[in-house]
Amino acid sequence: SAMHPFAPESQTEGWKEFLADLERSLAEVTGFAGVSLQPNAGAQGEYAGLMTIRAYHEARNNSHRNICLVPTSAHGTNPATASMAGMRVVVTACDARGNVDIADLKAKAEEHKDRLAAIMITYPSTHGVFEEGIREICEVVHSAGGQVYLDGANLNAMVGIAQPGELGADVCHINLHKTFCIPHGGGGPGVGPIGVAAHLADFLPGSPLGGEGAVSAAPFGSAGILPITYAYIRMMGSDGLKAATATAILSANYMAARLAPQFPVLYTGANGRVAHECIIDIRGIQERSGISNEDVAKRLIDFGFHAPTMSFPVAGPLMIEPTE
Repeated sequence: SAMHPFAPESQTEGWKEFLADLERSLAEVTGFAGVSLQPNAGAQGEYAGLMTIRAYHEARNNSHRNICLVPTSAHGTNPATASMAGMRVVVTACDARGNVDIADLKAKAEEHKDRLAAIMITYPSTHGVFEEGIREICEVVHSAGGQVYLDGANLNAMVGIAQPGELGADVCHINLHKTFCIPHGGGGPGVGPIGVAAHLADFLPGSPLGGEGAVSAAPFGSAGILPITYAYIRMMGSDGLKAATATAILSANYMAARLAPQFPVLYTGANGRVAHECIIDIRGIQERSGISNEDVAKRLIDFGFHAPTMSFPVAGPLMIEPTE
């Protein structure tokens, strides 16, 4: 339990076995060919994913591909990560229901097809809906020579039901500090492994002990907390993991339905349902009374409730994710 990250391999056989087993489990859950456990947080997983894509393009003599499409529904870290990875961000629009505007996406992909590196898309989106055109979005980007980075921060609405790799994504990060039971918040540490399709497997982060492309100071990142995820997956089993996903979606829809008469739900899918989270619009209350979303959040804390997310992805409302 006190193994040093740089201990000789001859002393870490048990660790290597469990880490390899965890990588296989995460690959099966996400539908990818390879997994790196190295990234220490979701945002670092994003960075590792884009650096993997960049290395892939460079290996194919396409280092000029540096445009990253980012929908307005994406996680706020996405454009920051793309900039850190040396890419230029081009924002694509969303429609009135919160989905990616595919017409605008096609226009931007066509405009930048000679330099398109990737798209960063969150599925289900931060608007709390499943992108109904996700497969078409992947096809549009691939046809323009880009790769699809799927932000897996909301994977807790997918495990056991859908796989990012099967949807058409090339890379996906996984927030183990949320979907796979490692405590979320409180200063960390987080873990944000990435899964990649077979054609990107050779470009995963290398070891900081002489490899290439390392994104963390240790070969397996925050390895000391990975047994939590390993034990969670083994104890839950496939049926348990699927039930956890169903519970996440059911809980969000229950709360959305209960709150909707007083607090309009900003975005819903075609059938009027949400994914694992919902955005309730309280801007009307603020206009009438001066009570803001920050006031509501602080008052909930007064009564011992975990406050909802504020000011993101839409300024003013509250984003409620029951399983957070």
